[in-house]
Amino acid sequence: MIDGWTDDHLAAFDRDGFLIVEEGFIDDAAVELMRERFDRLFAGDYATGIRPDEVNWVAGRDPEDRARQVLAERTGRLAAELMRWDGVRILQDNCIWKPPKTKSLGMHQDGAYLDYLVPPEMITCWIALDDTSAEAGTITYARGSHHWPRSEENRSEFHAPADWLAPIERAAPAGEAAELVPIGVKAGGASFHHHLTFHGSGPNTASIHRRAVISHLLPAGVEFHPEHADPVYSRYRRRDDMSLDESYFPIVWTKDGRRSAWLDAEVSRAA
Repeated sequence: MIDGWTDDHLAAFDRDGFLIVEEGFIDDAAVELMRERFDRLFAGDYATGIRPDEVNWVAGRDPEDRARQVLAERTGRLAAELMRWDGVRILQDNCIWKPPKTKSLGMHQDGAYLDYLVPPEMITCWIALDDTSAEAGTITYARGSHHWPRSEENRSEFHAPADWLAPIERAAPAGEAAELVPIGVKAGGASFHHHLTFHGSGPNTASIHRRAVISHLLPAGVEFHPEHADPVYSRYRRRDDMSLDESYFPIVWTKDGRRSAWLDAEVSRAA
């Protein structure tokens, strides 16, 4: 299980905009526990009794060919090291489920949707719960695209677009072709990507399911923008106080050892 980065890891992330851990980022027991929760979660059985902010697929409501999405200290520390931050907090966790024959998720930059934060920065940790391949609609990165200009917000081409690669074809600088890298890892493998790295996933044409847990992580000291708003997360912005409430956006790691107290309480309760 990886516990730190080498200079080569850091250089690869800076160059490519992503870093892959092919296997063993989480152990088999953790993979199995997360798989067991998926059916209940997508059936609407939420442990807190509260519906998540974003539920993009509901049984009986949405087409079966749509990707199913619901919105550790070690993960936080590793993410912070890649971004050269002094600390990390969670913005949101996502669960993605792509059964066979589900359609694509359009290429996009997470950074196009971060104007409601100061600074508008993020790193994403993607953890596979099934072995992945290009045929199974795995996450795909455009190598080095975090060096491209930031794209405009475009929510209309995200879920099951007619052409999932169209956004990157428009965004590539003149004379530069996108180098697409589909991520093939074992269950328990992972990847980290920069908020300006273009990514998406093609249709699942294989006979296997693809499930993943995704953590979107922010600098620990991030604040809400006083004017720009996100349609979901700005509802947590308080009057005359732009700080992010640790009840909803907990700090998972800082260089000086600070961490939201309730996280450790939850870990102890679950143990």
